[in-house]
Amino acid sequence: MEGKGSKTRYVPVHAAALVAIDEYLEAAGHREEKKGPLFRPVRNPQGGLEGAITGDGLYKMVKSYALRAGVHVDGLCLHALRATAATNALEHSADIAFVQGWLGHANISTTRLYDRRRSRPEDSPTFKVSYQ
Repeated sequence: MEGKGSKTRYVPVHAAALVAIDEYLEAAGHREEKKGPLFRPVRNPQGGLEGAITGDGLYKMVKSYALRAGVHVDGLCLHALRATAATNALEHSADIAFVQGWLGHANISTTRLYDRRRSRPEDSPTFKVSYQ
């Protein structure tokens, strides 16, 4: 996948997600197409399904599914999902340098912005002081 700055991005995918993607590609009818977007719009005013779904289209789709699932969606954005994935990886002992590469950040200080662990009170130096 090519991301910002024309960098090649690698997306780690869980095995269960790969099965779901394979089923989607079969149902969508473009499993054998190795080039082109993975997710394509169902309706396209210009006709054809060769274009990728837009960020706005993806946002609306995720929001729709979240509402159906009863998930509170105020403030929901795709970038928040990216930050959640990075934070989740860091909370499960992923190396921050690995997460930096995964997110495609040139500088690790940018990756640290995603690290929400430090905002937990129990991680504060205050909680690590022994009072006797």
